[in-house]
Amino acid sequence: MAGILYLVATPIGNLEDITLRGLRVLREVDWIACEDTRQTRKLLDHFSIATKLVSYHEHNESARAAELVKQLGGGSNGALVSDAGTPLVSDPGYRLVAAAIASGIAVVPIPGASAVLAGLVGSGLGTDAFTFQGFLPPRSGARRKTLKSLEETDCTLIFYEAPHRILEALEDIEAVLGARPVVVARELTKMHEEFLRGTASEIRLELAARPSVKGEITLLIGRPTAESKPDLEEAEEQVRQLEQQGLSRMDAVKRVAKTRGIPKRELYRKVIS
Repeated sequence: MAGILYLVATPIGNLEDITLRGLRVLREVDWIACEDTRQTRKLLDHFSIATKLVSYHEHNESARAAELVKQLGGGSNGALVSDAGTPLVSDPGYRLVAAAIASGIAVVPIPGASAVLAGLVGSGLGTDAFTFQGFLPPRSGARRKTLKSLEETDCTLIFYEAPHRILEALEDIEAVLGARPVVVARELTKMHEEFLRGTASEIRLELAARPSVKGEITLLIGRPTAESKPDLEEAEEQVRQLEQQGLSRMDAVKRVAKTRGIPKRELYRKVIS
């Protein structure tokens, strides 16, 4: 008889957030596949769990998935965990789960901590509809393109973001999406947990005044409103001012469109209308 693959959510900061069911499963399975054995060992040691650990990360995922599915097929039970939070959410694991299902092996999720949901319910933004997009691209051009593609998405947008990129990300959000409500949820469930609420510009100013920004960040953006969309009238006026300063119309349009996150064609039509 084939074994069972359990997907066990682990704490994102506060160790008390592990569930009783999660602890029982981690004790009872034959092995635990994890991203970083050192990180997971800290959790297991805290709860006096001695289950064997198996390294499973993005660099060995393909080969290791086949090995683990073979073990599951032979009757062993295993658990998959990430370093923190719910497995597969911006973490490795998809290949293992897909291969297990394809082989007829039962996959059982053990729900628990998730930075996505913790950030969402604590944000004060709409929870009736939301989309999680993982990490924003690291470069501004690609980041703005991604944000632009989500401009008309009528729900709360959720991302993970690195602390060293948060200021630039907020700048791009302001340029592309305007003055929407934004929430930066930092260090969720940890001692220094905080929610910063306001527009992207307001939060950026607050963070920029700090010596540094540290910690895990969940970034949330409220749904679009008529007031939050970039103002084409203001953009047109800015183009006129640049023209008066000697810039060609096309160069002025390109510059304003880039800084405000407005399609060049759309702004150009406004200027010549």
